Amino acid sequence: MSWNEFLAGHRVGDVVDGTVSKVLPFGAFVRVAGFDGLLPQVKTVSDGQPVRVRILAIDDAGERFSLEMA
Repeated sequence: MSWNEFLAGHRVGDVVDGTVSKVLPFGAFVRVAGFDGLLPQVKTVSDGQPVRVRILAIDDAGERFSLEMA
């Protein structure tokens, strides 16, 4: 999936399923449709865990997005 295809299918406020790809001290990265979004300040997830998240913001130019637990 390309970034443009991601944008066409996802909007701020959407609730989507993803998989935690990496946990760091400041949060976790969650893979959604082939792209990693930041889930900040979460301590209750582990690598490989499936999660349901809400898209909070999309940075089109930076090809990144932020998330919160849904």
